[in-house]
Amino acid sequence: MPGREPYSPKHRTALVLAGTGTAGAYHAGVLRAMNEAGVRVDLVAGHGMGVVGACFVAIDGGSRLWAPDGFWRQRAVGRFYRWRPVLRMLSWVAVAVLALVLVPLGLLAGGLVTYAAAFVLQLAHLNAGVSIADGYAWLVHQAFQPGMLPSWLAQGALLLAVVALVLLAVASMRARLQHRHRERGRFWWRVFGAPLDARQVVAFWHAALWRLITGGTKVPLPGSLELSRRYAEVLSDNLGQPGFRELLAVVHDIDTRRDLVMAALTEPHRSVFFGRRPGTAGWMPRAGDTLDLVGADRDHVTDVLAAALSLPVVTESWPVTFAPESFWSGETHRLCDRPDAIGRLLEEALAAGVEQVVVVSATSESPEPHTLTEPRIDGRGRLGEWLAADQTASMRDALRARAGSFRSIQLIRPAHNPIGPLEFTGTYDERSDRVQLFGELLDRGYEDAYRQFIEPVVGAPDLTS
Repeated sequence: MPGREPYSPKHRTALVLAGTGTAGAYHAGVLRAMNEAGVRVDLVAGHGMGVVGACFVAIDGGSRLWAPDGFWRQRAVGRFYRWRPVLRMLSWVAVAVLALVLVPLGLLAGGLVTYAAAFVLQLAHLNAGVSIADGYAWLVHQAFQPGMLPSWLAQGALLLAVVALVLLAVASMRARLQHRHRERGRFWWRVFGAPLDARQVVAFWHAALWRLITGGTKVPLPGSLELSRRYAEVLSDNLGQPGFRELLAVVHDIDTRRDLVMAALTEPHRSVFFGRRPGTAGWMPRAGDTLDLVGADRDHVTDVLAAALSLPVVTESWPVTFAPESFWSGETHRLCDRPDAIGRLLEEALAAGVEQVVVVSATSESPEPHTLTEPRIDGRGRLGEWLAADQTASMRDALRARAGSFRSIQLIRPAHNPIGPLEFTGTYDERSDRVQLFGELLDRGYEDAYRQFIEPVVGAPDLTS
């Protein structure tokens, strides 16, 4: 979707990485192609999994994402956003309960088969039929003696019930100790209210960021505060140097019901961005919804990254405690990603002095009839379908609304992407009648970047010069 003028490397350019979940692998493929082609980027912005790519590219670490041994090719990625451990354990308890219920039914079904077989043998004048029937009748008689099967089933059911209650209590208590904020509702909603687990995803990318900062040396991972400060120090000390880029990230504050923007900008864009801007009721300060990474808010880098990886509703939100001297005066807010935040990203990029943007999205639109696929009925599949649909619609609306705000808007997206936002091990593609692996997203992003942007746009002659 073009802007008012053709793309030109002479103007201030932002690379906007939009999308959640598996979109990060597609971003990595695009970043690899743009790095090879030497595309000039002044600012990199993102929401959701795009914040990961933005944080790495900002400190010249994008190659660690797409390399053959890069982070997106690690085996641990296949376990992102799994069902919470307590739910997986409760599912095994449910399987055990079902097995207890099926034992008497299994005896009944066994009797039907056994007596039918005995009857057939008797028709064949074989005395073994009587022996088989008598033997099975003795087995059933022994099974229902006092202290046998009826007692075992009752004891097993009671034991499984106790195990389920203990799991619920322990998981609820752990959740309560981790969050330590006021809440309303029954205790079991701490377990069932957010069924997917984002903690492993957050821990993976925090460790990956630390490995990037330390150059891969075996240095113990510090706490979130120290990691944030080290990252902010590396970025702020090198802004403006080759390979380093300005940073912009957007997450959503559930408690204030508005977005929170983290930015690391150079002057004069920093002063303009964090100054006063016109609001709905006159001129309003930006302190309540911005974090200056180059200034006093450098302690919140890991918080913003963790919040961007926290999906709304289905994972726990990320609690962030602001400094007592900050705008929010020491309050603790719950932050998460907003899947349709692309419009806010473009708005903030414009406020940061960006003249043209290159938007990267892993979602694809259905361009014609008869391209529907079978709907998903599993929980993760349904959630992935909704995320993809929401991001596609918000992308279309945001680009149309901002078409005249920038000199140029370029969009890189796949023509077809069967891998949903939560399918980190790949999926079956009906159109190609094969299983498409997760790693193919990196290759598709690389190819799309060349085919849709680098060759036709960057490689095209500049007619304006």
